Amino acid sequence: MNAEKTRKDHISNATLLQGETDPLTDRPVHLLQLDGIGKHYGNIIALRDVTMAVDNGRVTCVLGDNGAGKSTLIKIIAGLHQHDEGTLTVMGEERKFSSPRDALDAGIATVYQDLAVVPLMPIWRNFFLGSELTTGFGPFKRLDVEKMKEITKNELADMGIDLRDVEQPIGQLSGGERQCVAIARAVYFGAKVLILDEPTAALGVKQSGVVLRYILQARDRGLGVIFITHNPHHAYPVGDRFLLLKRGKSIGYHHKKDITLDELTGQMAGGAELAELAHELEAMGGHTDILAEVEKETASIGGESKAK
Repeated sequence: MNAEKTRKDHISNATLLQGETDPLTDRPVHLLQLDGIGKHYGNIIALRDVTMAVDNGRVTCVLGDNGAGKSTLIKIIAGLHQHDEGTLTVMGEERKFSSPRDALDAGIATVYQDLAVVPLMPIWRNFFLGSELTTGFGPFKRLDVEKMKEITKNELADMGIDLRDVEQPIGQLSGGERQCVAIARAVYFGAKVLILDEPTAALGVKQSGVVLRYILQARDRGLGVIFITHNPHHAYPVGDRFLLLKRGKSIGYHHKKDITLDELTGQMAGGAELAELAHELEAMGGHTDILAEVEKETASIGGESKAK
């Protein structure tokens, strides 16, 4: 009972960055809050007791290796799946989304890794895909092409993307630029919470930096951003909070001021597993100087954890 109360107090106080409260209960209200969320498929437990909060103008990073439960978590928030345990609240109101449209109506937009764009279509057509603007009425109704082009160019410019021609096929853009078009589209259509599913996974160093810059721009425009990634070096520069998942369970939930990049990397990778790997590589004739470096880092991470 005491552990449960401590966990809820941590959610209510430590993660509240905007100072908003419910006028009826005088309790903190987050833009989006998950408390004890769980999901299982038959006997398989995909998520268990996951707790996190998202606020306006803040980036919450969800980190974990493949199979950690990141995809299941975002599918619950995005309305693709329903949770079996715990509560999900949006601005203090408990919700259980029945579809992605339900989540969109609540202001939650998701930019998936595969982006769902049509490469041969112009940028402006992709920007308004499925939500085209029209002019006229009855049999004279037609697409308002000029207005859509103008809005697309202005919205992309506001995000810092300077394109000479929105008529060019979106497939001609770099991976980072396509990610940024998807982010700008979500912002334009009224997203309050923006979920980014590993946007830097398939990008090089330079393009990853471009996407990270646009994540900060989305944050500065007042959105609550959920950044899904397996790379702590991408998460730490932009994140305000960090949720670490491993095999469907939370192994840590930290505010940035309470954890360093080395500690974040160590918790995610697992110090004992790194040490075991170092010994295996040494037995196989690996470079001893590099192995010594890994063991040194592992020892320092282990020492810091014990000190805490």
